[in-house]
Amino acid sequence: MGLTDNLKNLAVNMQASATNSTVSVAQRILRALSGFFIGLVLALIVQELTQSGELMMVFMTIFFMAAVYKLLRRLQIFQILIFDLVCVLIAALLRMYIMIAP
Repeated sequence: MGLTDNLKNLAVNMQASATNSTVSVAQRILRALSGFFIGLVLALIVQELTQSGELMMVFMTIFFMAAVYKLLRRLQIFQILIFDLVCVLIAALLRMYIMIAP
């Protein structure tokens, strides 16, 4: 192997590691964002049901966020996006139910 082959292998390895790290960071950000919004919604529901304070809502948001983050750990980015789509559709359905209910 010559010097050019070594440089080419180094460049290919750097590109592969950059791609892998970008996908990993994007997946973690997407999991955290999904967990935050689901945690916030569930914490608001629990706060309304129990009539608790703001500190309890923050704790419940973090708790539900961590639970969702851990549950989404084994999913890929596309699967997380599908999960988010299903959650948005369920939220729209609940919103319509709340608006129609007497």
